Amino acid sequence: MMIETIGEWIAPYLQVPKEEAARRLETPPDPALGDAALPCFALARELRKPPQAIAAELAERIAHPMLTCRAVGAYVNIALRREAVAPRWLEAVEAPAFRAAREPRGERVVIDMSSPNIAKPFGIGHLRSTVIGNALRHILTADGYDVVRVNHLGDWGTQFGKMIAAYRAWGDAEQLERRPLAAALELYVRFHEEAERDPRLEDEARAWFAKLEQGDEEAAKLWRFFVDTSLQEFRRIYDRLGVEFEYELGESFYNDKMQPVVDRLQDAGLLETSDGAQVVRLDDEGLPPCIIVKSDGSSIYATRDLATAIYRRETLKGDRLLYVVGSEQAVHFRQVFAVLKKLGYAWADACAHVPFGLMRVEGKKMSTRKGRVVMLEDVLNEAVERAAAVIAEKNPALPDRRAVAEAVGIGAVVFGDLKHDREGAIDFRLEEAVRFEGETGPYAQYTHARIRTLLSKAEPAALEAAAPSPAALAGDDAWALLKQLSGYPAAVREAAERLAPSIVARYALDVAKAFNRFYHAERVLVDDPAEAAAKLRLARAAADTLQAALGLLGVEAPERM
Repeated sequence: MMIETIGEWIAPYLQVPKEEAARRLETPPDPALGDAALPCFALARELRKPPQAIAAELAERIAHPMLTCRAVGAYVNIALRREAVAPRWLEAVEAPAFRAAREPRGERVVIDMSSPNIAKPFGIGHLRSTVIGNALRHILTADGYDVVRVNHLGDWGTQFGKMIAAYRAWGDAEQLERRPLAAALELYVRFHEEAERDPRLEDEARAWFAKLEQGDEEAAKLWRFFVDTSLQEFRRIYDRLGVEFEYELGESFYNDKMQPVVDRLQDAGLLETSDGAQVVRLDDEGLPPCIIVKSDGSSIYATRDLATAIYRRETLKGDRLLYVVGSEQAVHFRQVFAVLKKLGYAWADACAHVPFGLMRVEGKKMSTRKGRVVMLEDVLNEAVERAAAVIAEKNPALPDRRAVAEAVGIGAVVFGDLKHDREGAIDFRLEEAVRFEGETGPYAQYTHARIRTLLSKAEPAALEAAAPSPAALAGDDAWALLKQLSGYPAAVREAAERLAPSIVARYALDVAKAFNRFYHAERVLVDDPAEAAAKLRLARAAADTLQAALGLLGVEAPERM
């Protein structure tokens, strides 16, 4: 809001539209230099004058009553007249409409997210797709999009042949009923260990999957058991994370939709035979051939993803299709989108892979085949217990302590992921994530709770007792907090444009830091009604903004901690 406002006010002096004026402005590295800076290097080329001379002329010429301008070298440093501007801005940032969603754009975004494999544990490696996708849903909704979340469950493929073969060789029905995913993981790991010694097991697995595809009764019964029990386990975890889906459609849902895609490719003359397989050549895209039908006649991921994209466009009516999937699948999605374009689907340009980096735990890479899986539920449980211990120590009389510990523990894990750049690798360390100090979710949550507690100590009429004192909002720390709050819409807009939840997470931390600096520097509950009203209303706006920002990330903001 600040840069846009200054841009609007100086635009007539630059003789450019207000949007262009705002684009030219920079934020000074030191707040003491002002609230914005206008570099004059580009103007020097246009006006054929030294930039220092242009800066001096503009500083003299800009005479807006809300601004103070000063030339410093090739820059015009611009400061807002705090006591004149602050009351207006306070009124703006405390209004619920300031944090409300934008007007609907009339554009639907379908997000492919989470997508765990059936009969495998929900490990911490699944966390990233789940929470990044969920945060993007909230952020894009706030930016005016109609968002649909799809859980593309891995419920088909040779892995089920492996599970069936392993169960028939070593399975224990009682164990599988009692601890389905743990027992399934043990079978899956044992299969790969045994297959290294006896490669014939891989042939047996392929044979069982072929039977499953053909409708074999025993194979279908085991497959259905794995799907149903896995979904029950997954939904418990989604409930704790506060994640919902508009659709849960497994890969098997698209079984009858793949042949029409193969037929379209054939009719379009795009299929070629290569080593017995049917492929689409993508040499013109600098990509390896996209395999559509394997040499044994079976389908492959690309075939299913082509059918999936067409379904999401034609049936779910997605204007944009986003795939929140690990970076290692980048080539695969480039191939799929390129094949869609070759089929004549212009909307392929509205398909985007939203990649994210690998997550390691305490420096170790996870592997389902080797049994190196850290169960997400175990991590959530430990995070909640650690949060509960801190709360019991700091505030033993807190009502609903267990519910607050759940919100803080889960929030610590979610925020601990989302604060990082999406495409970077993460080394997840629980001890750091659950700290109440530093750049963590609990720190932001605790700041929000601190403000709500402060507000509860004020007399109800104190916030409305008088017109807020402009001087109380003009001090350095109050002004810095007010400026930070004014940046909420811009943070949401940038996060939506870049598909980057970390922007909102960093913004929440910046608001928390700005409030805590203000709180430590200023006494809020003062006797003067006008001063108290200004400070309390500023604090309330900070709490509302923190709550909104955390909500976009899928993190709760407890009222007390």
